[in-house]
Amino acid sequence: MPVSDLPDAEAAFLRYEAVRPRLPTATFPATPVLAATLADVADLWDGFVLDAFGVLNVGDTPIPGAVARMAQLRSMGKRLCVLTNAASYPRSEALAKYHRLGFDFIEDEVVSSRDVAAAHLDQIAPGATWGAIAQTGDSFADITAHVIDLTVRPEWDTVDGFLFLSTANWTEDTRRKLARALKERPRPLVVANPDLVAPREVGLSLEPGAPAHDLIDALAFPVHFHGKPFAAGFTMAAARTGLAPARLAMVGDTLHTDVLGGRAAGMGAILVVRHGLFAGRDVMGYIRRSGIVPDAVVQTT
Repeated sequence: MPVSDLPDAEAAFLRYEAVRPRLPTATFPATPVLAATLADVADLWDGFVLDAFGVLNVGDTPIPGAVARMAQLRSMGKRLCVLTNAASYPRSEALAKYHRLGFDFIEDEVVSSRDVAAAHLDQIAPGATWGAIAQTGDSFADITAHVIDLTVRPEWDTVDGFLFLSTANWTEDTRRKLARALKERPRPLVVANPDLVAPREVGLSLEPGAPAHDLIDALAFPVHFHGKPFAAGFTMAAARTGLAPARLAMVGDTLHTDVLGGRAAGMGAILVVRHGLFAGRDVMGYIRRSGIVPDAVVQTT
């Protein structure tokens, strides 16, 4: 995963604010409840939709206490669903990763933005051949639409649309090819991960949302985003829990994806601050500056 061109939380925050007119709108509480852990506010909701990065794990490392916290929430009768913007690999691989990290989620408790994007491809362009910007070795076996890997078959001029799943192979050459293809013959661009950055053990990684918004700036070109903060993923996650959105809280580390998206979907929103985008920063300052106010701010999961 490449090191981000958005090197810190401040730069990422400013970029999120710049593209905010493209994001959903929501209403927010006046002030958040401040607490130490998710357990301290658990009684306020019947279930939790959980981001992965910054809430359950950072990169390939579980957040201390997160596995035990999930077990505690289950013992309290809370329903759980992971809603992740990680679109580089199928949901089955995401589930296997969570199991390696010690979590006991089952298949129906995981929704990825890849799932959401795949479910909409035939609505966007029925019968299309999609050129994927993906990580090496992706088989696309979980996607029913016809998808080819543009790094293996560089058919930029002939595919019917583009499916942006991962920045693992994103380069300046890729950017030029995609921009040229869209400019010469406008076609659907589906972005399965709207994140600008994601927290890793060594810093922030560049995610598909960042170059996608750069393309919109350059070409004024419509893009189909699937994943937080957009509605379809929240709808799918709520359905998995069997609860109405108002009985759920979205738990995440980012204001513009997790909190904004959760509130826009009719859920509560809990911001975890110690491990993700705002780790070590004055999160209340970012809340004031953006006006994106979570229902609760907790230090750790």
